[in-house]
Amino acid sequence: MESERLTNKEEEVMQVLWSLQNAFVKDMLPLFTKPKLHYNTLSTIIRNLEEKGYVGHKQFGNTHEYYPAISKEDYQNNFVLKKVVGNYFNDSYKDLVAYFAKNEKVSPDELREIIRMIEKEE
Repeated sequence: MESERLTNKEEEVMQVLWSLQNAFVKDMLPLFTKPKLHYNTLSTIIRNLEEKGYVGHKQFGNTHEYYPAISKEDYQNNFVLKKVVGNYFNDSYKDLVAYFAKNEKVSPDELREIIRMIEKEE
């Protein structure tokens, strides 16, 4: 899926929708407390997410029940990691791994295990 990246607020709305799986705007509204969102604002964000291809809906009379059209995992794989690697590691996954190794977030044994996992995939 080649969708547009999300704004911070859109990502926040998607986090809620991913956790609920299916929801009406009125069901989601109480989960936004800081800052509190107005019904119309949340409804607009969800419609924008639908236009971008992230959300779908089922219609029940005049109301819509929304659901994620993309999994959280797909979003993470397609945008979050790419954004971090692009913004902070010059589009280099090698630099990303080196950063974690240098800052002792990943031990040499863990790096060897990662290499074994990669070699098994090939």
